[in-house]
Amino acid sequence: LSTIRHMESQVKRLDKEIERMMKGFTQTLTSVKGIGPVYAAGLLAEIGDIKRFDDHHALAKYAGLVWTQYQSGEFEAENTSRMRTGNKYLRYYLVQAADAVRKYDTEYKAFYQKKYQEVTKHQHKRALVLTARKLVRLVHSLLRTNQLYIPPERRD
Repeated sequence: LSTIRHMESQVKRLDKEIERMMKGFTQTLTSVKGIGPVYAAGLLAEIGDIKRFDDHHALAKYAGLVWTQYQSGEFEAENTSRMRTGNKYLRYYLVQAADAVRKYDTEYKAFYQKKYQEVTKHQHKRALVLTARKLVRLVHSLLRTNQLYIPPERRD
């Protein structure tokens, strides 16, 4: 039990140190409610220079948030599997950030609910990964334009 408490205190110390170090960076990811300094630091560390990626499709492919295509002639399969390639650490940060963002942002919450209700098996995992793929577009856009995020309810 004392080992667990010690590890938890070390995690808190690391989180505070990451938060302190992130204050020195100019970035817009933390303007999204749900993406804190730890997720933002992880995303920035794994993405590196956003100019390496031409568009959000390239970033999604780098993260491994793309699906295989099965087609033959006019037939195109609806059920396809996610490719098992890509940066697993970036994928982890995107999925965890998507889980946090969906709790605060109405647009992401509605998207998650829609995807959750579409299937009967693996609902949460599937909806979460698809929400993470949607978040890739936002992350790419925020890092490219260097503008703060405005939630849908505050736009207009």
